[in-house]
Amino acid sequence: MAAQLIDGTALATEVLDGIAAEVAERLRAGLRAPAIATVLVGDDASSATYVRMKVNRATRVGIESRRIDLPETTTTAELVRVIRELAEDDGIDGILLQHPVPDQIDERAAFEAIPAHKDVDGVTYESFARMAFGEPGFSSATPGGILRLLDAYEVPVPGADIVIVGQGPILGKPLGMLLVARGATVTLCHRLTTDLRSHVETADIVVAAAGVPELVRGEWIKPGAVVIDAGYSAGNVGDVEFDAAAERASKITPVPGGVGPMTIAVLLEQTLAAARAHTA
Repeated sequence: MAAQLIDGTALATEVLDGIAAEVAERLRAGLRAPAIATVLVGDDASSATYVRMKVNRATRVGIESRRIDLPETTTTAELVRVIRELAEDDGIDGILLQHPVPDQIDERAAFEAIPAHKDVDGVTYESFARMAFGEPGFSSATPGGILRLLDAYEVPVPGADIVIVGQGPILGKPLGMLLVARGATVTLCHRLTTDLRSHVETADIVVAAAGVPELVRGEWIKPGAVVIDAGYSAGNVGDVEFDAAAERASKITPVPGGVGPMTIAVLLEQTLAAARAHTA
């Protein structure tokens, strides 16, 4: 393997250590600990695992976590009511709705019930608009984590040709806006893109976020390119054919241990920022 591994676990540990230090300082100053509410609808095993990881890491850095588990049969109205109650709770700084939600729920309506100042996962229309226009606010957590990885490993973004495979509202689209703001030329590819290979082959940085195991083949990677794999499927398989890509890339994220840890770190960092603003 020729590529340098981009170690998201190590960087996330640094970020979490910084959060823990500031939370401890807040407590010494007589301020309450930051608090995040995590809402999980249904019993999807992967979602439950993600929520448990987020709660565990929050506890580790001193952030209080309130977990709300709702049944699979929950309606949009019921979910929105729960979120609005959390929005009005002065003891909660951030609200995370674990997605995806069951099919009968209007996920967008539920997201929009989260006020921007508590949208620490960066999922609302207002957060997206603020991010796109460079205004103060919370960025989407996974795109924010990817930018931190690129910065930590000194990957030049201004002037780079970047291909994002996947244009979802939680990852692909917001990441595209953040990278454009950094001066990159960004191509967003999706299921209707013809000849995906031809786009990937020209990219200085490839971000795979389609949710399709090994969709991006290693032989497509331009020699020396940087590969960020934000996908995850059963068996610790990402959206990139890892071994073959690592032979051509200069830097690459592993799965797991790359993007995932930084998503949680940014989520908790933004929860701390929300608490800081709340007590300012």
